[in-house]
Amino acid sequence: MVDKKFLEELEEFIWQHRIYDVRGKEDYICYNESPILHEKSDIFEIEEFIKNNKKPTLQQVLFHYMDRHGGTDAEIYKKAGLDRKHFSKIRTNPDYRPKKATMVALAFALGLDEKETEDLLGAAGLSLSENDISDLVIKFFLMKGIYDLGRLNEAVDEMKLRV
Repeated sequence: MVDKKFLEELEEFIWQHRIYDVRGKEDYICYNESPILHEKSDIFEIEEFIKNNKKPTLQQVLFHYMDRHGGTDAEIYKKAGLDRKHFSKIRTNPDYRPKKATMVALAFALGLDEKETEDLLGAAGLSLSENDISDLVIKFFLMKGIYDLGRLNEAVDEMKLRV
């Protein structure tokens, strides 16, 4: 159980640092010294930054490439070795973050080049590393335009044994 004195201190801290949104919708906690809302507070600067720098979602990027590819959803997820439920989760849940292997499999199924694959991975919060053997093998396959997942997996296993 939390100490009563601690809770009182916490409540006082929150009370002192609370600033109301000028739109009157909700309140934000802002760690300024003064409780007066300045012309442009940190919160609004952050909102502006996000608005100006937010990239497309994973679903938007993935379905852009799928539309360009032209195959049906079923053709693509089967080629990537995914089942319908997993693909549906990717399609419908914006908070779901698939594993890198899943995203690489989709990139291969779509025949994406290295830049497009990085774009797709980036939308999922992932990337290919320059110091990981598996990722370097993936980059090599992408550079060569080889989109065979079975061959990729064999090459990754072989290179991990050699290096």
